[in-house]
Parts: sequence; structure tokens; C-alpha cells
Amino acid sequence: MLEKLQAIEDKYQELEAMISDPNVMSDMQRWQQHTRAHARLTPLITAFRTYKETLQAVTEAREILAEESDAEMRELAKAEMEEHQSKLPEMEQELRVLMLPKDPNDEKSVIVEIRGGAGGDEAALFAGDLFRMYTRYAEGRGWRTEVLDGNPSDLGGYKEIVFVIDGDGAYSRLKFESGVHRVQRVPVTESGGRIHTSTVTVAVLPEAEEVDIDVNQNDLKIDTYCASGAGGQHVNKTESAIRITHLPTGVVVTCQDEKSQLKNKEKAMRVLRAKLLEKAQAEQHAAVAADRKSQVGTGDRSERIRTYNFPQGRVTDHRIGLTLHKLDFVLNGELEELIEALIATEQSEKLKQME
Repeated sequence: MLEKLQAIEDKYQELEAMISDPNVMSDMQRWQQHTRAHARLTPLITAFRTYKETLQAVTEAREILAEESDAEMRELAKAEMEEHQSKLPEMEQELRVLMLPKDPNDEKSVIVEIRGGAGGDEAALFAGDLFRMYTRYAEGRGWRTEVLDGNPSDLGGYKEIVFVIDGDGAYSRLKFESGVHRVQRVPVTESGGRIHTSTVTVAVLPEAEEVDIDVNQNDLKIDTYCASGAGGQHVNKTESAIRITHLPTGVVVTCQDEKSQLKNKEKAMRVLRAKLLEKAQAEQHAAVAADRKSQVGTGDRSERIRTYNFPQGRVTDHRIGLTLHKLDFVLNGELEELIEALIATEQSEKLKQME
């Protein structure tokens, strides 16, 4: 492990030299690429250098023990050696985690799709609850959100809503949210007080840049139509809404959130690129099914991942068997405890594979 870490540190130092090289700095795209690579390695290298300093302190204390005859000095050296040695196992575990293969999409922003499933109006209301949950979580981390497309329901929820969460590392935190979210509660429309179960589907897609997915304009069929809102009434009389069909794959995206046809097209293209990237990566993952099994869930939208039980005030994540009796806090965007547990489980599974 030490040899591999030293090789990574050598690479890190090369990146530092390149970042400050005037020839590299004059090429903005190249400079940004090296800067991002340097930033990704910084936590690992910082931990590795601290680990090496601790190893050196152990070596020095051991040398004092071997050479020193004074009993008091020997006792001090022994205490110092034992103190530093006790830190090494935790440091080594941290290094193993930091060396785990990174998902190439982890640092990207995300496009989130929330759609009401079984349960009609109640499912649409809960889709709205989840939308607010994710936007509040994003606000807490200083990330920006932008609605790309939405289809409001009559009671104030969403039949479907598509939005961007723009922030460094958004995908690394939110990728575990893909799947079926189940809600158990008494609907506002239920006069008998019976608990109903409804479902909402969430998909979290890493936002694709143009360099990730090259979309041939000749492969696109673009239709325009009048935007409509809840109940089907026309929101405007101009054909500003956009529907884009990617003919080779059959992927269809729509956007009607903006009054401008051009802006709707730009937003629809962002969603299309993300969907095409997801499709390409899903095909790659299918070829290495064992890797998919090592992850926390598969990210499949048909997989039930979590239940929100209102009568008992609890949230249960079925993939890791974690139940939190703090439903109100979770729906208010306090997702860190759930997300950290999911990340820790994935890291543990990956570490087992490396043994």
C-alpha cells in the first residue's frame, strides 16, 4: 500500500508543477483538468503525509529507546511511541477508504426526476414533499436548484417534476436516492382516517457535459406545443413547450417550465444528455454485474428503497436496515444521517472486495 501511495504522491507533485506552469495556465481547459485532478487527490495526500509523519515519530521514539540509558528518557520515549502506534490502525483504515475507486460522476451536479406512482393524488402530494426535502437539503449545503420541467397536480403536489441540483459532489451524496420511495399516511382526502400506502419514483442522474455525450442534431426530432398546467388548462397561447425525441434510442424528454421556447430547448437538452449518459453507463454496468452487486442497491427505479411512515414518525431505509424516528427532520432536508450510513455501507462492501 505504501508503494502505491508514494506513486500517487509523486503524481500529485507533478500536477502541482503543471498547475503553476505558464504554458499550462495559458490553456484554460487543460489547466482546469489538472486543477480538478489535484483537488481530488488532496484529501488522500494530506492523510498520507500525516501517516508518514506518524511513522517517522514511531521510528524516532524506537531509536531513542534503543540508544538511551536514562530511565526517565526511556519512559518518555516509550509513551510517545505507544501513543503514535495507537493512531496507525485508524490512519491506515482512512487511507484504504480514500484509495477506493471513485465513481467518475461523483463530483458532478445532478438532474433529479420525481414522479408520482401508485396512489394518485396522494402520490403526487408526496412527490411535492420529496421535492421540498431535496431542495432544502441542497440549500443546507449551499447548492443551487433549478426546475427544468414540472407537471403540478390539482391538490398542490406534482405528477412529475424534473430539476437540477448544481453543486460540487452533488452526485456523490444523492446517487443513493434513486428508486421507489413509499409513504404510509392518512391522505387529506380520506374522511375515514385510514392509512394509505402510495409510492413515488425518484431518479438521480449525473448531469452530462457536452464532452461526455456527443448528440448529433440529425438524430433529434423536436416538437413544439402549448404548455399546460394543472387540470389541463393552457398556461400560455404560444407553442413554447418542447418535446425532444432521440431517434436512435427512443429517449423522449419534455420541458415547458419557461415561457421562452429557446430556454425550454436548452433545459430539455440538459435532461436528454443526462439520460443518454445514464443509458450508456447502464449498458456498461450490465457487462460487469458483480460491480453492481457491491453497491448499496442498484439504482434501479423499480427497487423499493425507503418507507416514510407518518403515523409512527419513522423513516426506514430497506437497503441497510436503518430506521430513524425523526420523519419531520428528514422531510425538512436533514438527510445527512441517512446518506452517511449509505456511504459507509458502500465503502465497507468495497473494502471487503479488496481483501
